[in-house]
Amino acid sequence: MDVFYNADGIGDVLIIPLQEGDRYQIQHEQIGDIVRITDNQNEVIGYNIFQASTHFSFLQTGKITLTEEMLAEIKQLFEANGVDDDLNFDLSPKFVIGYVKEKRQHENADKLSVCQVDVGDKVLQIVCGAPNVATGQHVVVAKAGATMPSGLKIKPTELRGVPSNGMICSQKELGLPNALKEKGIYVLDDSYEIGSAFNI
Repeated sequence: MDVFYNADGIGDVLIIPLQEGDRYQIQHEQIGDIVRITDNQNEVIGYNIFQASTHFSFLQTGKITLTEEMLAEIKQLFEANGVDDDLNFDLSPKFVIGYVKEKRQHENADKLSVCQVDVGDKVLQIVCGAPNVATGQHVVVAKAGATMPSGLKIKPTELRGVPSNGMICSQKELGLPNALKEKGIYVLDDSYEIGSAFNI
């Protein structure tokens, strides 16, 4: 799970996005330096924490991938302010090494493949449009909940009637320097451990 901090661009605010919401349909409630942001169903979609540099030791400019230690600091601040919201966030890595166990042709689309991809703790069905995807490959998978460098949030979806849970990524989609211009997923060598985190 990623949070964001940019003192020069935004100010001394830690941004904790939890889910997308309509910016015109949200409410804010401030408790001390904590701002709880909710949608019109009263679901929490995120928090802004002001004076962040006075509360946290882990701040750096840009995207910050939360660890248990960082989350413990956030929980401590919430507790000190009497905010008892559930902060048991999923901190498991969202970009992981996957192994394509099976690939079959999508029954309703010539250019799509339906892949069964082992990501260590489970096998995900992912619909992929890359021409070079094949059984037996080690690949980079963006799991549901991942935020791509482009800002795209990965969610479970259906492509031409077939469920897809995640995305098999190209070098360009991962924002890698000197990414290949050709279309296609990023195929790794077999030394990568299935289920391990891929850091971008």
